Amino acid sequence: MILEKIAARTRQRVFELKLEKCLDVIKGEALKMNCITDFPFEKALRSKDISFICEVKKASPSKGIIAPNFPYLDIAIDYEKSGAAAISVLTEPYFFMGSDRYLKEIASTVSVPVLRKDFTIDEYQIYEAKTLGASAILLICALLDTETLKTYLDITHSLGMSAIVEAHTAEEVESAVAAGARIIGVNNRNLKTFEVNLSHSFELRRLVPDDIIFISESGIKTPDDVRALRNFKTDAVLIGETLMRCPNKKDMLEKLKGRVYTKIKICGIYRPQDIEFVNEAKPDYIGFVFYEKSHRNVTPAQAKNLKSMLSSEIEAVGVFVDEDKNFIAKLANDGIIDLIQLHGNEDSSYIAELKALTNKLIIKAIKIETDEDAEKIKNAFKLGADYIMLDSGKGSGKAFDWSMVGETENPIFLAGGLNSQNIVEAIETFKPFAVDVSSSVETNKVKDKQKILEIVDLVRRTQYV
Repeated sequence: MILEKIAARTRQRVFELKLEKCLDVIKGEALKMNCITDFPFEKALRSKDISFICEVKKASPSKGIIAPNFPYLDIAIDYEKSGAAAISVLTEPYFFMGSDRYLKEIASTVSVPVLRKDFTIDEYQIYEAKTLGASAILLICALLDTETLKTYLDITHSLGMSAIVEAHTAEEVESAVAAGARIIGVNNRNLKTFEVNLSHSFELRRLVPDDIIFISESGIKTPDDVRALRNFKTDAVLIGETLMRCPNKKDMLEKLKGRVYTKIKICGIYRPQDIEFVNEAKPDYIGFVFYEKSHRNVTPAQAKNLKSMLSSEIEAVGVFVDEDKNFIAKLANDGIIDLIQLHGNEDSSYIAELKALTNKLIIKAIKIETDEDAEKIKNAFKLGADYIMLDSGKGSGKAFDWSMVGETENPIFLAGGLNSQNIVEAIETFKPFAVDVSSSVETNKVKDKQKILEIVDLVRRTQYV
């Protein structure tokens, strides 16, 4: 049984830890820390709507490596910005490739409470979790009897931390309640077989008293899953793999919450006044054009200065045409741009090499003019980009026939000829991931504040579920 193997290896790990630092020492370190019992983890989960605990996880025994590229701090920051109530961090090193370092660094970086996701089989780990900055720990009923659960809960609460007591059966729920659990999580994944079945949460929810926070864990993949759990009075969901496998975690979290909406990008920002306008309008993205033939072209120095003025709520996209990959990577890695948009003849090899140089999301623009061009869409995602932009040309301001595109589940930016007269129709008809405007929010080839405010407001009011 995989659970027994993990537990056995964890016992060995704790034995080795005690040789380096004994229980009395780690306990003393924990007790010296702030143990104010305001229980931020529990507070975060007691909201009017269902809360989201987002997991930072590199691998699992059942799925292998989930995230080969693992910028754990960036992932945690994205979760926090996206409205996660709490963050779960895997620290088990052998089967999940976790690390205490991940937890410590994340807990010291984000302001939301952090759960230490590990296999607690010794009180030593509870004190250790406190020293690492955790606001909560995991206690698994399948590993701990009722008396041990009660003892561990008392220790946890005395340190100002909370505990998710995880159950898989009616008997384990009964044990958790008897031990005094204030939070009960039902893992939809059978830890013995690793099979997933969401019905576990539905079946066991009725056994958990209403004054105990109820969490559904694992196997939650769609808005329908979340909606069903919400209807069963689930207080929170813990989601790992679904978010970890998604390149844009913020957007996936919005979808899971049931709020699907079109984003907006204002491209061709090149003046300080433009930054003032977009900071007020709050589009999702702005674009810096690094293409010398464009009258909106900016230099790296100009872009750096403009980015320093940009609201942290808005992401900057760098727009390039057959540019040197190292030039793009430097802008991305220096934090001047947050996404990369390619408008030239960049192929799959180019995109793969660019991804190796930076972990930024890539948008590949596809020029659409004729019916034959629409065939390009079918092969576009094979290039390896994260998003595809459908455009009528490099900043031409002309629209193409959107009906050529048809329905697609892939995230697409719609550009070319969008303005305040047709953008609502475009969104309602095509339901794109994002819309991109530039010349239509200009007067005499410079950005117009009122036009920007108007079109952003139109997009915001044309949201859909």
